[in-house]
Formats: sequence, C-alpha cells, structure tokens
Amino acid sequence: MQDSVQLVTPVDGSVFAERAITTDEGVRAAVARAREAQIEWRSISVGQRAPLVEAFVDAMLAMGEEIVPELAWQMGRPVSSGGGELSGFEQRARHMISIADEALSDVRPELQAGFDRFIVREPLGLVLVVAPWNYPFLTAVNSVVPALMAGNAVLLKHSSQTLLAGERFQMAADRAGLPAGLFHNLVLTHSQTSGLLAGGDIDQVNFTGSVPAGRSIEQAAAGTFAGVGLELGGKDPAYVRRDADLAHAIENIVDGAFFNSGQSCCGIERVYVHRSLFADFVDGAAELAARYQLGDPLDASTTMGPMVHGRAADGVRQQTDQAFASGARGLVDGSGFERSVEGSPYLAPQILIDVDHSMSVMREESFGPVVGIMPVDSDDEAVELMNDSDFGLSASIWTRDVDAVR
Repeated sequence: MQDSVQLVTPVDGSVFAERAITTDEGVRAAVARAREAQIEWRSISVGQRAPLVEAFVDAMLAMGEEIVPELAWQMGRPVSSGGGELSGFEQRARHMISIADEALSDVRPELQAGFDRFIVREPLGLVLVVAPWNYPFLTAVNSVVPALMAGNAVLLKHSSQTLLAGERFQMAADRAGLPAGLFHNLVLTHSQTSGLLAGGDIDQVNFTGSVPAGRSIEQAAAGTFAGVGLELGGKDPAYVRRDADLAHAIENIVDGAFFNSGQSCCGIERVYVHRSLFADFVDGAAELAARYQLGDPLDASTTMGPMVHGRAADGVRQQTDQAFASGARGLVDGSGFERSVEGSPYLAPQILIDVDHSMSVMREESFGPVVGIMPVDSDDEAVELMNDSDFGLSASIWTRDVDAVR
C-alpha cells in the first residue's frame, strides 16, 4: 500500500505538496474519537453550537491571504478570482447557521384526538464528506456546516489535488475551539474510503465528483443503510430566447462556460439560441472569449489558468477534435494563446458552432473551456434538446418573460 500522496501542481508540473496517508489504525482512532465527541456535541442545543461554528467560519476567512495563492498552486484557479470562493463559502455557511434553529426544530402536526403526534430531529451520528478539487471550500462547506449544526461529527476526505484545503478545514476547526475529535481531516486512498464506508462506521456520506466515482461510493455503502448524498456530472444547458437581453446573456453565459477553466459543477456546457439572435450571440460570445488571458494563475493579469492537469486538458482537446472531424467550426483562434499546446494543462477557450447531438461535445461532460452553440426555432425545440441528456444538475433560460418560463 502506498504511504504518501503527492500533489502535482498544474502551474508548472512540480510536486507542490506531499502528505502521509492516514494509516488504517489512524482511521479507526479518528472514528472512535469522533463518536465519543459527538455524544456531548449532540447534547447541546443548536443555539449553543452556532457560536462555535461561526468561529470556525471566521477562522477560515482569516486565512484568506494564504488560501488564494494556495488554490492557484493546487488546482490552477487565477488569484484574480480565487477570493470569490471564500466569499461564497462565507455566504453559504452563515446562511446555513442562521436557519439551523428553525430547520432543525421539532415538528408538531395538527392535533388529533387520542394521539400525541410529533417529529423530533435527531443527529445522524458520523458524517463523511468526500470533497472535490474544483471548488474545494465551497463544495465541502455545503456538507460540513449543516452536519455540525445538526449535531454530527464530521470526517473530511479531500481530493488529493487539494490536500491543503483539507488541512485548512482542520486548522479552522481547531482554532475555533470545536470539541477535540469532532472534526477530522483524513488523507485516504480510494480503497480506504471504500473500506470505511463498507465497514458500517459511517451514518451519512456526501460526495461531489464524477459519475463513475459516485457509483463506487454508492456500491461501497450498499447494505450499510448509511445515507448517500451524491452530486455528480453534468452537461448543463442554457437557452437564449428571442426576447433575451442579448448583451447580458452573452456576458454571463460566456462566464458560466469558461470560469474556472470550465471546471465547474454547474458550468454551462451547451447553449441553444433562438435563430433570430444566433448570429449576434455567437459573434459577441466569440469576441468575449478571445479576450481571456491564459497564463500563470499567480499573475494578477491572468483571467484563465490551467486545467487541473494535462490529461484533463487533452481529454477536452480530443472531444473538440472529434467535433471538428464531424463538421463543427471553432470561433476562437487558439494560436493567440501561446501556452495552449498538446499535453499542457493550459487550454485556450473554444466556442463551437455547426454542432449537433451526434457529437460527444454536446452529449458527454467536457469539464473544460469548450462550449457548443446551436440555433433553435422555438421554445419547444430548445426544451427538447435541453432534455436530450443523461445528465442533470442545472439549466438556465435567458428571457425577459418570466411567465413564459413557468
């Protein structure tokens, strides 16, 4: 069994960090300590938990100046936009803390003669959070804070690409004064994670990642009766109706497709535009995409950093090349992005037209800076195409007529 994991940065291909893998004995000890800490934690009120979880949020935000460049080194997001994730982390965390008392309160249904009816919210026990690298703080906080506020203990298994993010969570928990053992950041292999789930020690697992990895999580937990929460792959569509604010749609759809180098769970991966707006939309989108500055994510002028690694970028290149071979046309001249070469994690943005649903770029998750755009003649056609996918997550409609959407 391997005894350490290396974090290879997409910035220059060097080893940025290396950490020892938690031993099996260490995992068992963490589970035991978490179980013990949770007994006392669950006994206090939601109102008593809130100040400690607020302190956890404060402690994380206090590390912001260190976290932003760490994110650039770990997964390639430019420092020019790295702070936005911490803003989202704070907004989500504080909102979830603020609603916890009401959301977790007992429920009393209507009175019925001869019955005392009530629903009591009880903590699950031990929650495992398996977090991804693409939004390592934003996705993890979605599970960590609700779990803690509900009276649970938490084990965090972060991606090997964002090892330092997991350590930041542990630092914040320790500095906030959360009870010892209540929160543990663990460095685990895939087999250890599966074994932990299969062993029946986990009461709930929340995972964000690919469909194959989600299937493995589900299979590992089978028969344990643990709750399983999965946010998996997407091929999220956008539809621009004929009455849309064109400039607004262009600006936000391009950002939705290319922010984080296209590596966003709910990123826009395919676009359908009413034919009356199609030419103007694709011209505006291509012009905006060509303005991205691809380069060193530690440079403040960079607006698009590398993808997480060269393999991911080459997968997008292959998908794009397949589309070209089937008749698609690219609207962005990649020669203007000098770092965008085969094998490199640095990949220029690309907008494709003359695409259809026979092409993988319109069917399979890209998770990179490429988007296909098709014209449509009606709302019905757009909806049919938007729904022509095995993937879910999110969709958007760009219109001035909200009633038409409903």
